[in-house]
Amino acid sequence: MSKLFSEYKLKDVTLKNRIVMSPMCMYSVENKDGIATDFHFAHYVSRAAGGTGLVILEATAVQEVGRISEQDLGLWNDEQVPALKRIVDGLHYHGAKAGIQLAHAGRKAVLPGEIVAPSAIAYDEKSTKPTELTKEAIKEVVADFKRAAYRAKEAGFDVIEIHAAHGYLIHQFLSPITNRREDNYGGPAGNRYKILSDIIKAIKEVWDGPIIVRVSATDYAHGGLQLEDHIPFAKWMKADGVELIDVSTGGLVNVAPPVFPGYQVPFADEIRRGAGIATGALGLITRGEQAEEILCNERADLIIVGRELLRNPYFAKDAAKELGETIEAPKQYSRAWK
Repeated sequence: MSKLFSEYKLKDVTLKNRIVMSPMCMYSVENKDGIATDFHFAHYVSRAAGGTGLVILEATAVQEVGRISEQDLGLWNDEQVPALKRIVDGLHYHGAKAGIQLAHAGRKAVLPGEIVAPSAIAYDEKSTKPTELTKEAIKEVVADFKRAAYRAKEAGFDVIEIHAAHGYLIHQFLSPITNRREDNYGGPAGNRYKILSDIIKAIKEVWDGPIIVRVSATDYAHGGLQLEDHIPFAKWMKADGVELIDVSTGGLVNVAPPVFPGYQVPFADEIRRGAGIATGALGLITRGEQAEEILCNERADLIIVGRELLRNPYFAKDAAKELGETIEAPKQYSRAWK
């Protein structure tokens, strides 16, 4: 059997293969209430029908002020749970595991009214200047991640991903570019890591399942985080109980990264080896053979697919054919999958 289509365990959760749908914002909550819609159901469940092993829902805000846009999903209240449970049930029906990415946008929120961040530094000259979070407000953010994790459990999710990448709030705390605080949440790397550690520990109080974290392994900017900074971060995450790190890059400042097939895979490889923790690789992975090479050369443990799964909900089926594998078709489509 190919490694791509072998099972993989995240704590007590067994994935039927190593293909993961990357969380990608859809900006499709037209009522601005954070509640998932019929679009979200069709969008995610179709990828499960296509054979994806783990489907991670898009950035889901733990606070109303933490949305990237007014059209984001949310888990800041109980009314948002039933629609997510419907999606989870649909994913499970097709044999996929369900993940959700819990997030807070921080200074990258594009919302009416006040936005917040570790320090009062705007994203760019066109962006709203954020209000610096007080220590009490930071504690409330941590508490809201915990509350959202509890709601994720109520909805039946199998995996929680914490969004600490792409320039959003936790990433803003981690990077010295955006964190100029002089208290115990700023300064040395251990202080800048504190909010993420607090969030992981708070979630573990209500959540027994696997926790993964998405990071941006480089800020692509002078004075920002580089790959070597993420090795100690990853070791601390492992000690805090994180199962796997989903390794992306960039997003903190308005810099376009160099993009080519597999461009982020070396970062996943280095963090995996340097910190002794499982990683997920992503970044223009579009073919089964490409994914298989990454796994067989032990450069990562899971393959996280983004844009290719937007183009092709049946990426898993096509990758299996490319690798000479046969995977089970949804019974409704079995005549077409022969």
